[in-house]
Amino acid sequence: MAYLARTLPKRVLDPSLTQSIRQTRSISTRILQSTSITRTTQPTPRNQPRTPLPHRTYHSALHARLPDHSYTNSQTAILTAALTHVPAHGFSATALTLGARDAGFLDVSVQLLPRGEFDLILFWLASRRGLLRGKVEEGALFRRIAAEKGKDVHELSVEERVRGLILERLRMNAEVKDAWQDALAQMSLLANIPISLTELHALASDILTLSGDDAVDAAWYTRRLAVSAIYASAEVVMTRDPTPDLVDTAAFVERRFEDRKALADKLTGIGQCAGFGWNTAIGLGRSWGLKI
Repeated sequence: MAYLARTLPKRVLDPSLTQSIRQTRSISTRILQSTSITRTTQPTPRNQPRTPLPHRTYHSALHARLPDHSYTNSQTAILTAALTHVPAHGFSATALTLGARDAGFLDVSVQLLPRGEFDLILFWLASRRGLLRGKVEEGALFRRIAAEKGKDVHELSVEERVRGLILERLRMNAEVKDAWQDALAQMSLLANIPISLTELHALASDILTLSGDDAVDAAWYTRRLAVSAIYASAEVVMTRDPTPDLVDTAAFVERRFEDRKALADKLTGIGQCAGFGWNTAIGLGRSWGLKI
């Protein structure tokens, strides 16, 4: 090996290449030294507030966020004007186009409403809830309901108020009764079901709140579910009600409330019987010496 080292020719680097390598080494050394000095001379104080991380909202493809139905001023103007054409043209693109013209917009302005006719339906539902709330705040609605029953306003029970508000909300649909079946069909589409159920729950919650039902207990959801079920079924009956002032629909609502009351009484009776049997079994077991 020593012989080979002595006999093999040695590689001679170019002087310019050697100088460039030395300069590169010196620059790298200076950069590393300055970095270490910066890190040691400028420590981060512990009490300095840290920059918060950007907030990222949770998203899931299986649980997508429900789209809201709040509208801009232009959308509100078009939808408000379009409601006047619903009795004649239904919840259709024609009503939206006529509403845009009445509001001073071009026909193409209906593209401001991404959901089209369904936005018109949602606007109708939200506006009727607002009108119902306004009637209750004025006080005339409950006075009329109490006069029909021969009572004073303060003598009305929560159930009577709820019943009266459901009927009043159904009567608001009388002018669009012929077009409401198409509206129900659109609300039953798969893509529209979540927001339609949200609007139905909001109506049931408003009815119970306006009726004075401010109890927060385990039955909070069941009461709203019951009101939603009664109202939703009554809407279907209303579309086929030929009587003036929706007399048949009012009778249907009365029967639904009576059925619900009878079912509640039966469940209460079943619970009382089960409780009596359980207490009897415990007493009998204790009489036999069981440690119960």
